[in-house]
Amino acid sequence: MSSLSLVLPAALPRAKGPAHLYLALSPSVLMLLIFFALPMGMMIGLSFTDPVSGLPSLASYQRFLTDGLSLPGIFRTVVMSLCVAVCVTVLGYPVAYYLARARGRTRALVFALALAPELAGVVLRTYGWLIILEDRGFINDALLHLGLIASPLPLSKNMFAVVVGLTHVVLPFGILSLMTSIQGIDPNLERAAQVLGASRISVMRHVVLPLSLPGIISSLLIAFTMAASAYATPALLGGAGFKVLATMIAEQVLFYVNWPFAAVMANALFLMMLGVSFLGIRFEARRRMRLSGRGGAA
Repeated sequence: MSSLSLVLPAALPRAKGPAHLYLALSPSVLMLLIFFALPMGMMIGLSFTDPVSGLPSLASYQRFLTDGLSLPGIFRTVVMSLCVAVCVTVLGYPVAYYLARARGRTRALVFALALAPELAGVVLRTYGWLIILEDRGFINDALLHLGLIASPLPLSKNMFAVVVGLTHVVLPFGILSLMTSIQGIDPNLERAAQVLGASRISVMRHVVLPLSLPGIISSLLIAFTMAASAYATPALLGGAGFKVLATMIAEQVLFYVNWPFAAVMANALFLMMLGVSFLGIRFEARRRMRLSGRGGAA
């Protein structure tokens, strides 16, 4: 017993203190400070300057609230991003469920097909949709030749085209997020529900969907933020008449060289994405509290 007491302390690894954890985090924190916090601080400071004199001013914020274009741009961005988030989650869920439950070569093939669009650039995929959706594109030409329509349908240069293109761009990220969540659900729960007489639809509705809610929220948030900050697809598929915050920011920088006003728009875009992310995280936290039985006391 005495020999054991002499050996054990030397054999046990020493617990590392918080200093080691801080040291491990320091590269990430340094990168965040240099490439995120510093540019954000400079952009916020720039938004409070006058575009001509460079002196401190609130003129850009006043213009943002009163010019009649910026606030509709925010509304258009929110509606477009919500549509993309819902489409990505609804379309990606069946694929993610199959990938989470299937095995073998077919799963590998479906997985490769689901992620294959990411091998092509965003601009290339957007031009592909432009060829399909434009007035003389594949769909309108086919419908005209079949005599089903008399004139081309308005499939491009509008929000419909942008939502279709962005859904294609963001869909792989939604699938990965949903698949990770569904893989964490024990398949025995589904088998147990079926043994007790539940139909396949009931199992999906009462077992799989509630347990995969964190993945659904994550997919919605990822798709929303990626759609809200996208530039190439809204600019190419939406045309000159469809303006969202990302295209309006680029317009102010490239054509009008009005950096303070562009910074105000960028701040609005950042706050919008931050608010939506906060609401999603807050919703998930409250749901977990209710499930753990602490929601009633809160």
